Amino acid sequence: MKRVLITGGAGFLGSHLCDRFIKEGYYVIAMDNLITGDLRNIEHLFKHPNFEFYHHDVSKFIHVPGELDYILHFASPASPIDYLKIPIQTLKVGSLGIHNCLGLARVKKARVIIASTSEVYGDPLVHPQTEEYWGHVNPVGPRGVYDEAKRFQEAMTMAYHTYHGLETRIVRIFNTYGPRMRLNDGRVLPAFIGQALRGEDLTIFGDGSQTRSFCYVADLVEGIYRLLLSDYAYPVNIGNPAEITIKQFAEEIIKLTGTDQKIVYKPLPKDDPKQRQPDITKAKEILGWEPKVSRAEGLAITYDYFRSLPKERLYDEANHRDFDKK
Repeated sequence: MKRVLITGGAGFLGSHLCDRFIKEGYYVIAMDNLITGDLRNIEHLFKHPNFEFYHHDVSKFIHVPGELDYILHFASPASPIDYLKIPIQTLKVGSLGIHNCLGLARVKKARVIIASTSEVYGDPLVHPQTEEYWGHVNPVGPRGVYDEAKRFQEAMTMAYHTYHGLETRIVRIFNTYGPRMRLNDGRVLPAFIGQALRGEDLTIFGDGSQTRSFCYVADLVEGIYRLLLSDYAYPVNIGNPAEITIKQFAEEIIKLTGTDQKIVYKPLPKDDPKQRQPDITKAKEILGWEPKVSRAEGLAITYDYFRSLPKERLYDEANHRDFDKK
């Protein structure tokens, strides 16, 4: 039985990856320091004979006994509300964390795939974004801690690939949504749905003309799985190229939830990207992958998930948790 380590395994994407690898017959080791992850995302796996959980911060030395075939480095705060509140941890998991994962991979002779992001493109001057675009990033702006952590992570991974001959893969993830997102994580979809369920007005930052492209989590996991098992070592965009403005998206959420909230506008945060749309030509050609789940279908599933949460979570999670600032 092949063994896989998934860092950030209790997070939104990490937990769905745990499910997928269990389903594919792997022995799964999830690792998470729970700074933004949640054990409720993986508690259904605790009794599974091929699953174990390590409560550990990957920014510190990683020890995993036994063989490892694959390492998926998905540990990182992934939303503005997180990485603006814990900027140092965000930088550490993208630098010390990837260094520890790559070192472990060398010892175990394992293949590594890292979760990079569309944020490496910054506020792009090229549209849609291809993997060859080098980006337009402000390294000292408030979002720079996340953007540059991921850019460094890519550089470190490629250095281990070229210098040590390590088998590495890089996935650049665009906006993704689905069950298990945190209501309070600051990203637009849970923010809108949470506001609608609480009877609050929907808040748009800026004039709503900025665009995003939303990929359902099952489609994303399929793309990640195919890339891991491919022979391609350079970055690949995985996302849904169906672009929509934030204002249109807010209107879709109001229609979906059957609420009659108003849309209110607040100033756009500094360095917030105006456009996001992946060019997925490489994913199609190399992996035979493209998204299958329509936004209408994915949003319906996601809304049902949020609507099923206990009411106290709807309100408790409206307040962001506190973090250790070390």
